[in-house]
Amino acid sequence: MPTVIAVTSADMALPAQDERTMPAAVLRDLDRRPLEQTLTELHALTEQYGYVVVVCSQATPEPVVRRLYTLRALLESDRVALFRPELPPLGVAVLARQLRQLASCDLSPGVLASAGRLLTHYVHAGAVLGSVARLDRVPVGLRSHAKSWVPGSQFAVVAHPEPQLVKVAPGATLKGPEFGTWMLVAKGQLQSDWVAGLAEEWTAHGLREAPLPAESAQWWGTGRVIEFCSYLADLSVLYQLVTSVRQTACHWCGLDVIGDRCVFCSATPPGYEPPAPRALEQRTPA
Repeated sequence: MPTVIAVTSADMALPAQDERTMPAAVLRDLDRRPLEQTLTELHALTEQYGYVVVVCSQATPEPVVRRLYTLRALLESDRVALFRPELPPLGVAVLARQLRQLASCDLSPGVLASAGRLLTHYVHAGAVLGSVARLDRVPVGLRSHAKSWVPGSQFAVVAHPEPQLVKVAPGATLKGPEFGTWMLVAKGQLQSDWVAGLAEEWTAHGLREAPLPAESAQWWGTGRVIEFCSYLADLSVLYQLVTSVRQTACHWCGLDVIGDRCVFCSATPPGYEPPAPRALEQRTPA
C-alpha cells in the first residue's frame, strides 16, 4: 500500500531530487485553520494513500504539534505516523525528501517510516552563525559566548551527528562525513563564503542552495545563520541502505519495521526475560 510523506510548511518540501521523487503533502497552517477542516484534510490523505508519515522538526511550533496529535487521536488510526528527528530544520527537510524518494520503491509503510531513523545517521547538519549567545542545541563554552559579542564574529557549528563548534577563521575546520555526499545550503541574514570552502574540504559532489526554513532561526537561536546539510542523494544508495537492514514484524500492529521502534504505533519489542533456572531436584541418599 502506498505511503505519502507530509510536512507542516511549504519551505520543508524541497524540490524533487530526481524524477522518481514523490511530491510532499503540505499540511499548512494546522494551528490556524478550523479543526474540522484539518481533520478532513488528513482523513482524505489516509484514504487516498493508506498511510501518512508526517515529518517535522523539534522547532515546529507547539500548537502545530498539539494539533497533529489531536488529529491522529480523532482519526483513531495507526496509519498516521509523526516523526520528529533530532536534526536542524534544513536537515529535516532533506530527510523528508529522502523518504519521498524511497516512497516510489517497493517498501512497506512500516519500513519506509522507520527508514527515517536509519537515514538520520548519514546526515551531517550544521550552520554558520553570527552569534551563539542563544544557541542551546549544541554545547557552547563560556569563551565562545564571550566572543559572540565581538562585532563580526562568526561560528561554524555541526549539530549532527556529533556536536562541534569552532570560530570561523583561517584554518578552522569541522569533521565531516567519510563517504560521498552532496551539500545543501540555505542562507539567512548572514554573509559568508566559509561554507563553500567546507564543501570542498568535505569533498562534496556538489553544492546546491535552498530557501532557509522559517523554523531555522528559532532552532539556531538567531536569524544570522547560513544552514548547511551534507546528505546522500542517490536513490539506489538509499534503497540499498534500507533493504540491507533486517526487518521484523511489530508485535503490536503487525507492520514490518526496521530498528527497535514502530513509528506508527510507537511500540518497542517486548523485553526478553530468560527462563528461571530449574531448581535442582533433591534426592534422598540411598
